[in-house]
Amino acid sequence: MRDLSQVVKAYDIRGTYPDQIDAQLCGAFGAAFARLVIEGPAPRDRVLVARDMRPSGPELVAAFTEGVLSQGLDVVDLGMASTDLIYFAAGALDAPGAMFTASHNPAEYNGIKLCQAGAAPVGQDTGLGRIVELVQDPPAPAAERGSRTEHDVMDDFVAHVRSFVDTSVLRPLKVVADTANGMGGLVVPQAFDGLPFDLEVMYPELDGNFPNHPADPIQIENLADLRARVREVGADIGLAFDGDADRVFLVDERGEPVSGSLTTALIATGVLEKEPGAKVIHNLICSKTVPEVVREQGGEPIRSRVGHSFIKQVMAETGAAFGGEHSAHYYFRDNWRADSGLIASLVVLERLSLFGGTLSELLAPLDRYAASGEINTRVDDPAAVIERVAEVYADHPQDRLDGLTVDMGDWWFNLRPSNTEPLLRLNLEAATRAECDAHVAEVRTHLG
Repeated sequence: MRDLSQVVKAYDIRGTYPDQIDAQLCGAFGAAFARLVIEGPAPRDRVLVARDMRPSGPELVAAFTEGVLSQGLDVVDLGMASTDLIYFAAGALDAPGAMFTASHNPAEYNGIKLCQAGAAPVGQDTGLGRIVELVQDPPAPAAERGSRTEHDVMDDFVAHVRSFVDTSVLRPLKVVADTANGMGGLVVPQAFDGLPFDLEVMYPELDGNFPNHPADPIQIENLADLRARVREVGADIGLAFDGDADRVFLVDERGEPVSGSLTTALIATGVLEKEPGAKVIHNLICSKTVPEVVREQGGEPIRSRVGHSFIKQVMAETGAAFGGEHSAHYYFRDNWRADSGLIASLVVLERLSLFGGTLSELLAPLDRYAASGEINTRVDDPAAVIERVAEVYADHPQDRLDGLTVDMGDWWFNLRPSNTEPLLRLNLEAATRAECDAHVAEVRTHLG
């Protein structure tokens, strides 16, 4: 019996090719996913598949397709796509989907992001556990095989992305987008085509070997080329997409990176202008500026655990119009609650167009605090360390929504265990950089 614990993660399937994930396993995943769809409360008769630019993609998609067909379901192959494109298709076509991607991971990785019809997430508790069972105990083939067809949804996807902004207010901004040889190289030019932007795309060639730099924009070193180019050409904004283009990080006109929290706050202002009083989700690592700005704009902030399955669940429960994470995932209710780097980019560009000044000037009122970023510390017993830290700060308000969050008044911190390693992740925010650094040093003395 194959050990899948290193491949099946909390939210997706991911591993190194071909030692952890190969065609044989993907065939089994295809059959298992088809059975999950058939067994579901609202069965569908087809599965959408798409892939990013990784060299192993065609082989793995073909094997997965064969597995789905063996269970009697049809396969609609969307070809190469960004992850937000397949989420769109799963909503617009009302069909479950499988996106072959390893997102920001290095070239030797590949994986599968699964969703149900309507782009509903498939995670450990919403289907991945059942898929593991079905891979270990494979279902028998159906009496009648399904059939495979191809379908192009790009034009419909682009129209959908643009529906989130008023294109008539956009002005001729100079935009540099670093797509890092990822799927942004396919979707960004098409989404921007015909809009009044002067767009330059860096590293647009689709190359899953990532010859220029890793497609992981949360690591600041991977923004170096974009920052330099923005300054060199005098661009108004830089956009950095990850490998499957569902996330985007911003760089301002000075070449300075913009945090996911500030971007969340900025997008929230646009959402609330169009939908006064709307609810906005933010995960508990986001800056305090996010709930402050949402309240100032007349909205209702709602705090969530970290992770897309939690955000989407809370959005479904509350009807929230928008949700943002510090990691640059931006979720839109009218996008079937799925995240999209392209939609986020256009909403930001709409805000910048309406503002008339620079991005740094637009963000200045939102940039209120100094954050540590995520600091990882290896410990033998994460749970025991969290309890010890909780005791140290027992006189201050605490909650356990996700790990331990302590509110110290003019500063706060969150300490969360990693799901996969003996690590503690510390995020801390204070009024100034000096105070932030001092408090980080203080908290870390209690981790050893």
